[in-house]
Amino acid sequence: MQLILISGLSGSGKSVALKTLEDSGFYCVDNLPAELLPALINSLRESGGEKIGVSVDVRSGGSMQSLPQHIDSLKDQGLDVRLLFLDAQSDTLVKRFSETRRLHPLNDGAKTLPECVAYERELLTNIASIGHRIDTSELGANALRAWVKQFIQLDRARLTLLFQSFGFKHGIPLDADLVFDVRCLPNPHYDPALRPLTGRDAPVIEFLQNTPMVDKMYDDISRFVEDWLPNYIADSRSYLTVAIGCTGGQHRSVYLSERLAHHFQSQQQVLVRHRELS
Repeated sequence: MQLILISGLSGSGKSVALKTLEDSGFYCVDNLPAELLPALINSLRESGGEKIGVSVDVRSGGSMQSLPQHIDSLKDQGLDVRLLFLDAQSDTLVKRFSETRRLHPLNDGAKTLPECVAYERELLTNIASIGHRIDTSELGANALRAWVKQFIQLDRARLTLLFQSFGFKHGIPLDADLVFDVRCLPNPHYDPALRPLTGRDAPVIEFLQNTPMVDKMYDDISRFVEDWLPNYIADSRSYLTVAIGCTGGQHRSVYLSERLAHHFQSQQQVLVRHRELS
């Protein structure tokens, strides 16, 4: 039996993620109190259910704090349990609630919307640390659906090494474990012929491959990850997100993320994502 738990900040895209699971053949339950997870699993196990998706968040109240214990218990029973935690910048969440005119689930008439978001983030700190985090601040619904489908297909028995490109002008990804700044490298943006292209296009690749500084940066990042990866694996980490950032997230960071992913894919389970190209 495979159990995918969806959690995260209100307004971060949990409904989109749960719907993606449903479309992928999962039996889905929204807003389930954590203490009811064992009963749900027992019931579905008897009926032959094999793929379950459950959304668990602050709407269920204080039971959220017991979620890690329930996850450990279900894993001990042999279930394939994974937690996907969706996050977003606070100002993005405030904007989304303001645009939809929905009330935040922690709204009690006394807190402002930003205060509700901050309080929810505090309540979910322990939950965020045990799941695979996705920062949806700059993601559209289609990109989030694609990333959730990638998550479903991962082999949980192995560490997943994720290389993610991003643009600093749009903020550092909240889900990054390691962040490398490559803005010091020559920028293809200033070549009018290369400006509309990306780091996956041949002319940009050729430009960067012919720049010795780029090779030096690639070698240094690659060596750092190789040196420290065994320690992350020994720490029983399921995911390690390496974020590569340039100014706009279109050329240099994309090229290096692709190159690093290609290098490590023979050694690890690797994903590559380009936030600003999504």
